[in-house]
Amino acid sequence: MENITANKVLDTSGLNCPLPVLKTKKALEDMQSGEILEVIATDPGSKADIPAFCQRTGNELVKMVEEGDRILFYIKKK
Repeated sequence: MENITANKVLDTSGLNCPLPVLKTKKALEDMQSGEILEVIATDPGSKADIPAFCQRTGNELVKMVEEGDRILFYIKKK
């Protein structure tokens, strides 16, 4: 498993839908194309919501990792 270096980390732990997606959208707005955003989420709904958001917006979901109750998403800005 390769290490992915994130340009920015967004911790949405404890937040429920739709806040993780809304905060992800906001964080990506402040980033340059090609940069990586690491999103930390605890809402189980994020496993479907974040990939759907990426597909809808054209951003690339590079990787999704589950660590206990946390879900880590690595998103490359389009």
